[in-house]
Amino acid sequence: MQSTPPDTPTLFRRLISALYEILLLIGVTAVFVLLPQTIYAMTQGHTAPSALLLLNLTLVLGVYFVWFWSHGGQTLAMKTWKIRLVDTQETPVTQTRALLRFLLCWPSWGLLGAGLLWAIFDSDHQFLHDRLAGTRLIRV
Repeated sequence: MQSTPPDTPTLFRRLISALYEILLLIGVTAVFVLLPQTIYAMTQGHTAPSALLLLNLTLVLGVYFVWFWSHGGQTLAMKTWKIRLVDTQETPVTQTRALLRFLLCWPSWGLLGAGLLWAIFDSDHQFLHDRLAGTRLIRV
């Protein structure tokens, strides 16, 4: 088995950070997704179409991740777990690269975590979406 490069957080640390991120996002989605949907339902007398809810959720998550990743390379959970997102030259990521990573995360997580399991076999132990987006996670 290959050893993890010294600046790469362990898979366990990255997954725990992701779990913590999910807990934090409950509050974010409550304010920016559920509250507008509730107001819509109260004023219109029916719930918003599910496509609108999905669009709202995707936009909120996209803005959250792209903004944090392109402004310091860390979300709130990543700061707690001392993980930073950088490009392959270990410089800050651009908004375009952050958006690409966000879009690639969906199939990586969604295909039964296949993109996450990729990290076990990857030479630098990076996730598949990081490899494809030209990003990597490092320890701070």
